[in-house]
Parts: sequence; structure tokens; C-alpha cells
Amino acid sequence: MPYASPTYVQETRLGFRFLATHTWQHHVLRVAINDLKRLVGEPLPQGGVLLDAGCGQGKSFRLLRDAFAPDRLIGLDADPHSLALSRAEARREGVAVELIAGDCAHIDLADASVDVLFCHQTFHHLVEQEHALAEFWRVLKPGGRLLFAESTKAYIDSWVIRWFFRHPMHVQKSADGYLAMLRAQGFEFGDANVSLPYLWWSRAQDFGLLERWGLRAPPPPGQREETLVNVAARKPA
Repeated sequence: MPYASPTYVQETRLGFRFLATHTWQHHVLRVAINDLKRLVGEPLPQGGVLLDAGCGQGKSFRLLRDAFAPDRLIGLDADPHSLALSRAEARREGVAVELIAGDCAHIDLADASVDVLFCHQTFHHLVEQEHALAEFWRVLKPGGRLLFAESTKAYIDSWVIRWFFRHPMHVQKSADGYLAMLRAQGFEFGDANVSLPYLWWSRAQDFGLLERWGLRAPPPPGQREETLVNVAARKPA
């Protein structure tokens, strides 16, 4: 039975299947985690507690373990079926993970108990985005890192996404909107901690084919609608 929540809009069946694919893990998750590692800079945070907020089917677990070697890895998701698949994925990959059922706006963890919080392509499903971000702030330790990767309104509102996926459209934000929301909560980051990827799969009009075929150059930042925003933010110590 589909999971229902007033604070979370569940993925469609097609979207759910896509999140289990190699394309999702290799071309979306892997690329985002590598970019976030670059935005954090050296040395990367290692050990401690890492929370994957909106872990879905667990396709990020191995990538996060290899990147950050947490002492304790926690996966949080609102969908019981996703958590069951996450458990199976963790066993298949040999990753030790604790799974929590719950919404990002109400996280069952103690204050200041998390060193790194990874939130990838989750916010555009959340109705209570500000409440969720306040929860991220609460559970992060002073000096903790928020690794935030999100699609913007320009992509979520595109025809291909509207046809095949489901989202709460009234809360979608631009890249600048997400950056402003993070700053308003108190998170710190500079230009070196932000990237605006313009990846082929986020280009709903032509999927970047004209550029890949050499027929035109990609528009530079400031002359395009940004489709993605990645941020390595920090809760002040």
C-alpha cells in the first residue's frame, strides 16, 4: 500500500523503479557525492555519525561509506517499502547501517548527535521544507556538515518531470531560493562550497544533446535557468 504523509509527496511507481537503476546510482548519486566531496575540500570528514536523510532504496550507502568511512551510518526514510529495500541493499553491499522510519521534519535522533548529514534529491518531495531544515540543524553537532544536493524548480516544473513524477509544486525553489533558505537557518558556506551542475539529465528541453553533438556551447552561469544546486554547508561551531 502506498505510504501517505501530510509532509511528504511519495514518488510515482515509475519514479520508484528509476531510483533502483544503475543510471540513478552511477549518473546521479555517484556524481553528486563526488561533487560534494570536492565542495567540502580537504581533509574530508571521516568517522563519526553520518545520517542519510531520505535514503530511499539505499543506493547511496556504499558510496557514502567509501567516501566518509563513518563509524555509524544511519538511513532515514518515510516509506516503509523503501526501508525494506534499503535493508536488502545494505546486506548485498556489506554495509552496516541503522534504519529509521520517519519524516525529515520529525527526526527521531538526539540533539547534536550527527557529524555529517547527507540530503540528496529529497527536499523537492518535502512539504515542510523549513521544518525539515530546522531538524537538520538540531541533530547536527556544532561544526557538523550538511551535504545538500537538490533539483531546482526549473527542472521539477519541466514537462518531462511533471509527466512522469510527482512533487509538491508550491514549495519548489530556485537555486538562489535554496541557498537563501540554508543561510536563513544559520548554515555557513562560501562560493567555493557551492556548485550549480548543468548535467545532461537535468536538461529537460533537449537533455544537452545539442551541446554533446557540438552544435552549440552550453550557456554559462547567469545566462541560464539553473537546474541543480549542490552545497557543502557547515553548522557553526
